[in-house]
Order: sequence, then C-alpha cells, then structure tokens
Amino acid sequence: MHTKKILGTMAVVTTLAVSLIGCGSVSAAEDVTEIEFFSQKKEMQTTLRAIIQDFEEVHPEIRVKFTNVPDPGVVLKTRIASGDAPDVINVFPQNADFQEWAKAGMFEDLTSASYLSNLEAGAAESYAIEDKVYSVPLTSNAWGFFYNKTAFAEMGLEVPKTWAEFETLVQAIQSKEKAPFAASLTTADAWTLNGYHQLAWATVTGGFSQANDALVRSGKDGISLKNQDMQQVVERLDLLRGTAQKNANGATYNDAVAAFAAGDALIFPNGTWALPAVQSQNPDFEIGMFPFPGVNEGEAMTVGAADLALSISANSKAKDAAQTFVEYMTSKEAMQKYYDIDGSPTSVIAVETDGKFEEMAGVTDLVFTERQIIWLQKEWTSEETFHHLTVDYVNNGEQQQLVDKLNAFFNTMK
Repeated sequence: MHTKKILGTMAVVTTLAVSLIGCGSVSAAEDVTEIEFFSQKKEMQTTLRAIIQDFEEVHPEIRVKFTNVPDPGVVLKTRIASGDAPDVINVFPQNADFQEWAKAGMFEDLTSASYLSNLEAGAAESYAIEDKVYSVPLTSNAWGFFYNKTAFAEMGLEVPKTWAEFETLVQAIQSKEKAPFAASLTTADAWTLNGYHQLAWATVTGGFSQANDALVRSGKDGISLKNQDMQQVVERLDLLRGTAQKNANGATYNDAVAAFAAGDALIFPNGTWALPAVQSQNPDFEIGMFPFPGVNEGEAMTVGAADLALSISANSKAKDAAQTFVEYMTSKEAMQKYYDIDGSPTSVIAVETDGKFEEMAGVTDLVFTERQIIWLQKEWTSEETFHHLTVDYVNNGEQQQLVDKLNAFFNTMK
C-alpha cells in the first residue's frame, strides 16, 4: 500500500509537470484546468478581473490566468512567433497580423460554435477569413472627440458640424486662454491619434475605400504635397499643432486623460474605450462626444472595429475550457457588466443598452451605419509606423518629411 501510494503521487507530479508545458494546464491533484486569457484592454482590466471571478464561481473546475502587460501587441507577436500563444486571446480581427495568423492556422475555427447565436446576426461573420470565423467580436470601438460639455455651455461654444466650424471652435477656445486638446504626443502612445489621422483621410477623400485608394493603391511614391487630398489632410493635422495642453510632447495616455478630466483642456481626441479612464478621475463636469467633422454638414465620420474580440489558440492544451470561457463571455451576465463600464456598442444581443452612455451618443449613434468606417489598417500589412509618423509631424510640422514617411510606409504594400 505504501509503495502504491508513492507511485501514485509520482504519477500525479509527473502529469502536472507535463501539463504545464505550454498554455493550458490541468492539475490532477485539484482537478482544475487552468487557461490563460491574454487581454489588450488595459483600461478595462479591473472589470475583466471581476468577470473572471464570476466565471470561476460558476465554473470552479476552470481557473483563468489573466495576463495584461505593457505593449501587449508587441508581446503577443513575440509569443505567437515563439509558439507560446495564450489559450484565449483578445485580438483585433481587422488587423493584418491577425488575418495572417488566422490563415496560418494559429487560431481555432469557431464557425460552428453555437454561442455565435448570442451575437447580432453577421457580427462574427463580418470578420471571417476565407469564410471561416476565428474570432468572437463582443464590442466595437468608435473614435471621436470627448468634450467638456459644461465648459462649452458656459463659454457659448457649440459642437462643430463641419471642418470649418471645428477650426473656428479651436480658435475660440484659445481666445479664452484655454487649451483646446488633451493629447499625448509621444511615440509610446502615438496610437491615440491613429483615429484622428485616419479620419482626416476618410473625410477628405470620402470613405474607407477612397482613403486606401490614396494611401495604398496610389502607386509608388504616389502621395505628394501637390495632391489636394494630402494638402487637406495636412491642414487637419495642423489643427493639433500647438493647441494641446502644456508638455503634451512628453505626456502619456494617462497624462492626457488626467489633463482632460482636470479641465486643463476642453477636448480629448480618443476612442470610446477611454471613457472609463476619464470617469475614474471623477471630473466635475458633464462629458459629451462628437465625431470627426466632414467638409460639409452631414459628412461627419467615426472609425472603429471589433474592440473586445476573443480567439482561441489552435495549440491550446485546454480547448474545452477555453471554449467554455469564450461562451461565457457572450452571455448577458458577463457583457452587461462589461458594457455598463465600457459603454462601447456591443454585439451581445441580451445586453440592455437603452438610455445608457448618452454622453457618447454623438459618436456611437454612427456605429453600424455608413458613417462608421472600419480601421484603414484592415488593408495594411502593419500600422505602428503610421502612428509614429503622425505624432512626429504634429511635433515638428515638417510637411515633406511627413509625405516621405507616408510613401516609405505604404510603398512596402504596393
């Protein structure tokens, strides 16, 4: 009996050691399966932890290791390249890297997953790759301008409906000795102006396809200061030059949030995902949001795509547990808690949204309409360089350098 007990213990230890190789592990001693959930939503990690805790109470047989790291996009690329993909991954299915990974068989085929019926019809299929679903899009982000609604009312300022009105608004704010924009003009947080630059192209050219015609399908070195669209985009980027809070060129994303929440600047260019971060600062004013104005009234646009979307690694050692977790994330129990904090439009049918997050309605009302374009990088092979050259121009104002960098970036895709 003593010998058998020792051998049995050794077997358990051996099984546990083997199971811990790669993501997804099963502890025979506790009869608990562990999966790793890799998130790229740093501003929502508190809520996601609460949802995970709820999940583990319902499913005590599954433990979720929550991973939330700095520079998650870079980390994820490294881990996937090294064969160390997490079990469940918060992906951005509109991005080129995701599309390539899916085509290479990195993710589980979810086309037949029954829980897709918990989503709005066509939500998952809109990101299908070669007619197969590899991600579960739970929310859509949308980009625009948060503004200090209280200060606007006190100063007699109005939300701009055209680009000319936007320029006039910025001048009016400056005349009152206030900073128009709360911004982070650093390379590390250059992504915060991705929507601004993309919408500049979309509103000038007329939409998603037209913008990418000018950028990706314009021929080698086809972007030029002689082009009217380039001139107009430069005008829009120039609106950010010298109009942000003090020390914006050294400010982080969190610094920009704090500057807006403190009332140091009246407009915060960012996406719907930023609202929880702003509200956590307890601003003493009412918040509103407006979209990127077009040349003419009625041509305003927003840009966005799947924000919290989940995929399962094809190499997961605990696929059943991963599927159970993803299914739970499509439930009202999970996504109502998420939506009530995040406020981004959700595809989960059961979530109650009526009368909520009215402060973002100026932008979110455009989601799922022809006035929301998907992120332009859906047709690019990468995007980080685009972020960086945007901030570089806002900081230095070198127009020809901007054009040269745009051509160098997009020439690789032509």
